[in-house]
Amino acid sequence: MEPPQITGIPHLGQVVPSLLAAVGVSEFVNTLTLPESRSAAVLLIDGLGWELLHEHAADAPVLAELAQRQLRVGFPSTTAAGLAAIGTGLASGEHGMVGYTFEMPGTGVLNALRWCSHENGGDLRGALPPREVQPLQTTFERAAAAGIDSAVVSSAKFADTALTRATQRGARYAGVHALGDLAARTLDVLAEGRAFCYAYHNEVDMLGHLYGPGSTAWRMQLRQVDRLVESLVDGLPPGALLAVVADHGMVAVDGVLDIDETPDLLAGVRAIGGEVRARHVYAEPGAADDVLAAWREVIGDRAWVRSRDEAIEAGWFGHTVSDRVRPRIGDVVAAARGRFGMVRELAEAVESSLIGQHGSLTTAEQLVPLVIAQG
Repeated sequence: MEPPQITGIPHLGQVVPSLLAAVGVSEFVNTLTLPESRSAAVLLIDGLGWELLHEHAADAPVLAELAQRQLRVGFPSTTAAGLAAIGTGLASGEHGMVGYTFEMPGTGVLNALRWCSHENGGDLRGALPPREVQPLQTTFERAAAAGIDSAVVSSAKFADTALTRATQRGARYAGVHALGDLAARTLDVLAEGRAFCYAYHNEVDMLGHLYGPGSTAWRMQLRQVDRLVESLVDGLPPGALLAVVADHGMVAVDGVLDIDETPDLLAGVRAIGGEVRARHVYAEPGAADDVLAAWREVIGDRAWVRSRDEAIEAGWFGHTVSDRVRPRIGDVVAAARGRFGMVRELAEAVESSLIGQHGSLTTAEQLVPLVIAQG
């Protein structure tokens, strides 16, 4: 059985180019046909899937009413890939952030959020400079070259992280501490004139991981985010355009397999990356075919298991996969179906303990809302 065919739905990477085209930057194309505007902002709500939003519309009436369009986020449906899609306008096969963790040839498996070794936690900022891991010009750099002032409004703790430098360089960073100053700083940027702002909020995702999407804690946070969006919409300056999106949805995992306790899944394997719902499996030289056969046999119909070539040919990583990015993809790629998870309880104790997970190709993880409002 093949993954769901999500056709005719725009990709998350189209959002920023369309917004910049809407404010008059001629080198970008407005593929989303957004209205012309004087200034523009995109607010990314980490972890807010389309299906979750509409299942809990009563907790987010403003978002539910304004979310008339869908986006697909591409594979893997995870934050590192989503932020890079916003920051480059491209899918993972080109920007290269192909997972929460993935192998960088010659260095080992990189944790892209913490920019450390996935095996031992060692800092990799020196060995893997952000501009080398993601060397493409960002949308913010391209906007600056066209004379557009760009700002990132996000938590102060992310201001100088390697992932920020890899995906958001070219913008001035406005570090914030709570929903109030996130809203205020975003509106300040929009009032400055011909400007662009990217704003980010991560706590819906965090509570979904900890308590499960749809839990009481998650719903209470969704209510707060709905008030945030309402405040932004009400405060939009004349001619300002706001888009609200997400980087992925989420499912509550029910039924897991511990990879490290399953010897058949480890035979011929030299490294494992990805996350609970989307795995990269790196084989020993000459063992890729045997590893693929073993994972298909053991996993069965609980995940879509493909070779690197099969996953690329199927378009999992976008229309184009560059030679720079190709070696980062596992020799075997496994994307969980249903509510299944592929954990590593000792090697990834925290990640394996989480209730809410994402990364795969299901519509619950792939589809996110596109909210558009104009002042």
